[in-house]
Amino acid sequence: MQSGAGCPTAAAVFVALSMALSPQAIADLPVVAAADILVVGGGTAGAVAGIAAGRTGYRTLVVEQLGYLGGTQTGALVTPMMPNQLQGTPLNGGIDAEINQRLNDLVESGVWRDGNRGWFNPEALKWVLEEMLVSCGAQLLYYTFFEDAVVVDGQVVGVVVTNKAGRGVIWAKRTIDATGDGDVAYRAGVPFQSGDPETGVNQPFSVRFHLGNVDLARFADFLRSLGRYEVMDQAEGSQVPLIHTAMVWGRNWPLEPLFRQAVAEGVLLPEDGEYFQVFTMAGRPGELAFNCPRISGEVDGTNPWHLTQAQIRGRQAIRRYWQFCRRYLPGCEQAYVVMGAALVGVRESRRMLGEYLLTETDVLEARKFPDAIARNNYPIDIHRPTKDQRPGLTHLPPGEYHEIPYRCLVPLGVEQLLVAGRCLSATFAAQGSVRVQSNCRAMGEAAAVAMAMSLDEGIPPRQVDGVALRQRLIAQGARL
Repeated sequence: MQSGAGCPTAAAVFVALSMALSPQAIADLPVVAAADILVVGGGTAGAVAGIAAGRTGYRTLVVEQLGYLGGTQTGALVTPMMPNQLQGTPLNGGIDAEINQRLNDLVESGVWRDGNRGWFNPEALKWVLEEMLVSCGAQLLYYTFFEDAVVVDGQVVGVVVTNKAGRGVIWAKRTIDATGDGDVAYRAGVPFQSGDPETGVNQPFSVRFHLGNVDLARFADFLRSLGRYEVMDQAEGSQVPLIHTAMVWGRNWPLEPLFRQAVAEGVLLPEDGEYFQVFTMAGRPGELAFNCPRISGEVDGTNPWHLTQAQIRGRQAIRRYWQFCRRYLPGCEQAYVVMGAALVGVRESRRMLGEYLLTETDVLEARKFPDAIARNNYPIDIHRPTKDQRPGLTHLPPGEYHEIPYRCLVPLGVEQLLVAGRCLSATFAAQGSVRVQSNCRAMGEAAAVAMAMSLDEGIPPRQVDGVALRQRLIAQGARL
């Protein structure tokens, strides 16, 4: 079993001995709610799972620890929609496409290049997700933390939650674990993997932030003057051009001399040049969004001490980046920090073992599956955990994609439970490819539809026909 402060050993599989509470242990707890389909976590996968489940007509409840939906998209400010498409056509449709269209209709997300559907406004996404979830008849319970799973005869029948009203139990016929870290599955005893099999270390964290009061025209002119074209066409209907630039030590990118000067002058630390990325977003004129600082070292996303230190170190680095931008980047002289991420951006933690383990070979050989619930050709994107290992992308063959089978959502050892999102059953490398937002959304939708089919047929979700699930998803607009 994984310890609270340590990292898993190479290639280790951790068996979470079921710590779930028995019915006797919760007999005195008040009943908070009962649901046909319970979604734990309202993040990237969970919000979509709640929408899809609500549309089936089954009683649906989404439990979320924050006061808004979207998870890392909104709370951790992970605002780029990473490209997952062929010839400019997104590989995932369904609710993912509907969300993006609603954002586009608000002129808060733009189609700028090659199917990358926008560096979106996180506040607008909060509105869109909440409106879609509430309007479909699903219930939503904010400010409530998952505490434990209730397992009876090998079946997850509910969860224990905690909020300002105290502890209580939510009974559920079916439960979707969309916590990102596989918290429900872990407490129910599902085995898992975590970290790089060679080092046992997870991918680095990010603590993102935004700067405001930026003269984007001057900043764009400055980037052009560096000799590398990094200013894209303006999105139709948007007041904001897409501006993008980045810097990583040793790549000879245009900003590297400025970073070296800033380190020499004591404005930045050497670690600040390990990964720097900045871009604009539709709907937020005068702002820059930063995909940094990147936090290496203690990066177990299930360890609250690691998360706490990441938040502290992140804020310290944000102050340094802010001063760097004001001093060295034209157009940023009067910039201020608009906001820092309320959540640490966690790329990878527990990966729960399921009926099928998606592998690096599956990804790179573009394997297809009869029970596929999503298609992907985003490269294997590994942010190396140590500063001497650079980030890298490993692409699929040109014009190819692979598929994610439904079985990756079906955890071993327990019934009436599915996982959705970055905690799916996948190896370290494969998860580094499929963890992007459009895939997590597709997993959430598939899990919800599978749960409805399981209720319709009176069978556990493990027995749901993945081929029939695929056909139902296609009928609902999925691209499979």
